[in-house]
Amino acid sequence: MSALLRTFPVAALAAGMRRALGSLAGSCLADRCLWDRLHAQPRLGGAPTFDWFFGYEEAQGFLLPLLQEASTACPLQVLDVGCGTSGLCTGLYTKCPHPVDVLGVDFSPVAVAHMNSLLEGGQGQNRLCPGHPASCLRFMQADAQNLGPVAPSGSFQLVLDKGTWDAVARGGLPGAYQLLSECLRVLSPRGTLIQFSDEDPDVRLPCLEQGSQGCTVTVQELGPFRGLTYFAYLVQSAH
Repeated sequence: MSALLRTFPVAALAAGMRRALGSLAGSCLADRCLWDRLHAQPRLGGAPTFDWFFGYEEAQGFLLPLLQEASTACPLQVLDVGCGTSGLCTGLYTKCPHPVDVLGVDFSPVAVAHMNSLLEGGQGQNRLCPGHPASCLRFMQADAQNLGPVAPSGSFQLVLDKGTWDAVARGGLPGAYQLLSECLRVLSPRGTLIQFSDEDPDVRLPCLEQGSQGCTVTVQELGPFRGLTYFAYLVQSAH
């Protein structure tokens, strides 16, 4: 999550948000209270969503071919862990031409309330409309390290993690491995977990290989977006 820490002080964030949180470099990013305070802050220019790293527009060129390949399930079951107030879920729902049933989960009730309001057309926004008639979108408060209340094992063909491993790992690698374990538990046979991060493959790949034995782990470079290079780490079930 080094890019997040580099860009936060200079990103186009509301001044109130910066005053409330100070420097993320000195904060525990696994702390729910920090994220509650962050998500409660006004967004610059009244933007309805806020994305760390990048948003759906940048990711769609990578995601859409994967969604098309996996479209044997109709609609495709997609889980976004640690969705926050990102536009990734809403972008998939409103712009993906393939049928998707998207569930965004986050441990911050503030983030979940914001996204549910946005979905229903609150906050001065139009109600979100699906890009495909069969597509669905839901948000739920849940801890990504314990997805038992969300879904049984093997429920999702695609699990997305955009910066969540990075945040949880700041509280210690055991928590990050528990997150990975839960993501793989709810992944369907031959499903794919994608972690989006700026962390170097030399650091991330050994962790993923250790924590996902029996799976295939690959990496693809993304970007640069706004001058920064990111990576998509794909963990694919072999069963």
